[in-house]
Amino acid sequence: MSSELSVRVVQDPSRGFTALPDEVAEGPDVTVCLDVLAGDRIRARLYGPAVPALYGTEHRADLTARPADVRGAAARLCWLWKELLVGFAPSEDARAAPEYPYASLVDLRTRPPGEQYEILEELARAGQHLLFGTLFGGPDPRVRRFCGYLADALSAFKGLRVRFDSELYLPWPMVCLRPDDVPVPTGALSTHPDPTAIYPRFLGYRHQIEQTGGAYPWLSGRREAPDVPAVSLNHDERLDRRGCTRAAEIAALLAENTHFVERTTRSELRRALSDADLREHLMYFWCHGHFTPNGAHPPSLALKLTDSTGMVDANTVRECRQEAGDSSPFQPFVMLNACYAGVPAEGGDPAFLGGALIQAGARGILGPQIEMPQVFAAEYALEFLTGYLRGSQTAGEITLAVTRYFAEEFHNPLGFAYALHCGMDARLERAKPVETSA
Repeated sequence: MSSELSVRVVQDPSRGFTALPDEVAEGPDVTVCLDVLAGDRIRARLYGPAVPALYGTEHRADLTARPADVRGAAARLCWLWKELLVGFAPSEDARAAPEYPYASLVDLRTRPPGEQYEILEELARAGQHLLFGTLFGGPDPRVRRFCGYLADALSAFKGLRVRFDSELYLPWPMVCLRPDDVPVPTGALSTHPDPTAIYPRFLGYRHQIEQTGGAYPWLSGRREAPDVPAVSLNHDERLDRRGCTRAAEIAALLAENTHFVERTTRSELRRALSDADLREHLMYFWCHGHFTPNGAHPPSLALKLTDSTGMVDANTVRECRQEAGDSSPFQPFVMLNACYAGVPAEGGDPAFLGGALIQAGARGILGPQIEMPQVFAAEYALEFLTGYLRGSQTAGEITLAVTRYFAEEFHNPLGFAYALHCGMDARLERAKPVETSA
């Protein structure tokens, strides 16, 4: 007589086959790959549903530009944003204005339109030159044809999902199309120019953008959506005491309907990063970013919390995550709201803090690529985190919406200076709908 035997599974012979696979998202509308090859060459590739298909091959060109020249032009563009916009000081005949209005104000609608137009036009020209003059410049007809296909795709639509998969880390949201690609309305060329007419030339205003590099950074598989997400605030309390009126609001926002943790010292952060059971879904950093000497290598970015016992850099992350082990479920989305936190070190080398977090498992990094004014950084964070914590939109959608919000409502273009490294499709999934307070 047959009988049913009891079975107890003591191993995993399918190696996780029955578990949820790695998160696979729909491909971007446009993907641009820049591969640095032997001989100091750059090969560009272009594909995606928003790009015309070529019979029998892909869009591809070997550029005449050299990596060092491209990186130099990118660094100059970031420097111009700091000097011309953040560091702008009105002339002596405007004594009633703040000393540095674009660094101390969020609402810039009171600034003279001609002044704003002149600044934005120069920044747009520099962003245009980086793309068309430096990266895709030169007489080679193949490069010109490649550049034409890219410009057509980026100018024909708005709101595309664009991925720059590259070993060259450029400030893509601050890069611009040419005036011919995005015609300026007639009113903007009148006696009273409209600075907002220049915004559509900036890629960060037109599209969702992410910078990626490296293969399969998330090797631990996809996690199930939590009932209540785990969120942390890692910050320098001295910033809160220096007139940041939004700091308390941001902390309260992060703590609402979440498992909330606050850290203010390097030792607390190191212990957390070394914990094999660290399961945070969102990590927010509010602190200063500094470039520190790195021996014979390029300077590396480091963050400092309230204590002054040391700084947190890429090596700190690697050391701590190595202690945690490869099986750790570390997959947070990280917002590094610190100056230069979105800027990789020279050539995207291992000194890039965001890159170390992504290799450790982070789903994406959002941070500024310039020295960001504190007052704007706090307002930007409040808008972004409010959207992300709702769990209904991706980081790419929210970043684009927040950038356009500040540009259109307050004539403030500083949102273009925030960049996503991976994470365009990251979303704070919840097993249960969030309950918002009345």
